[in-house]
Amino acid sequence: MTKTFQIFADYHQFYIQDDDRSFGDLSKAWTKEASERMLALAPHVVGVGTWRNSKVSVSINISEKRPDVSGIAFDVINECTIQIDTGRLVLAGCTDYFPDAERFQLVPGPYNVLIGYKGLRTISKNGLDGDDSYHLYLWSGAPT
Repeated sequence: MTKTFQIFADYHQFYIQDDDRSFGDLSKAWTKEASERMLALAPHVVGVGTWRNSKVSVSINISEKRPDVSGIAFDVINECTIQIDTGRLVLAGCTDYFPDAERFQLVPGPYNVLIGYKGLRTISKNGLDGDDSYHLYLWSGAPT
């Protein structure tokens, strides 16, 4: 299953997290290293850095096994894991209204996450325009 969304990446980020409001605090996770890597991690939440502070294209692909992305020309690839206890994954921009955010039903447990960043070289000099896109692949199981 793959779905694509336009997410407002306010503060150059969006996130996925377990659907429990007690999670989601990335304030201490966005270190200099995390910003350079474009990936911030905290329990039950993954922050994805973006090159633009505007609406960006985000696709989510949820499958049972690791996807083969070898033929895709990503500019950057990051991998991590996320724990989903509620059985619902939330996708949102950091200033989105949480109850209205996109949700996906999942079997509770750990998920591997591969994030592919495309089109980063298309960003305009003012940082507002571009064809950048962010592709998240999730599959269940123990971290690989």
